[in-house]
Amino acid sequence: MSRVGKNPVAIPDGVEVTVDGVTVKAKGKLGELSFVATEDVKIAVEDKSVVVTPVNDSKKARSMWGTARARISNLVEGVSNGFAKELEINGVGYRAQVQGQTLNLSLGFSHDVLFPIPEGIEIKCEKPTSVRVSGRDKQLVGQVAANIRAYRPPEPYKGKGVKYADEVILRKEGKKK
Repeated sequence: MSRVGKNPVAIPDGVEVTVDGVTVKAKGKLGELSFVATEDVKIAVEDKSVVVTPVNDSKKARSMWGTARARISNLVEGVSNGFAKELEINGVGYRAQVQGQTLNLSLGFSHDVLFPIPEGIEIKCEKPTSVRVSGRDKQLVGQVAANIRAYRPPEPYKGKGVKYADEVILRKEGKKK
């Protein structure tokens, strides 16, 4: 029995969910998203909620049960509220700024890093040391934030680099005399 899969996904006001076989489409104020599930699960819309059930009792069907439910929940959340990741930049001279459809990162290299902003993602820099990545697709928001962080991950001695706002950097002690 899947603890995730057995819970129905509530559909908030302003969101329209349609199911066509194994294809689920969600439409809301932030746009439209779709997800194609496997044939191992059955998806149905029942009075303002989406219910996912496994077709049989095989291991694959039971594992896809919770996965499909989580993906549908992310669709509904994405088209109604969206997702966001906060990044912080620490280091002397490290900064970021948005120029059109490009994020310009100064991260201590001999050149600036130009990161093209993908379709469906919005990046804002309120301060030169903070970056907010937002969008309706949870996977894409997380991937873009991880790609930006990968240019200069935080190092453990001084904490310089790009880190998530809620990330805790385990600091190491430097050399002893």
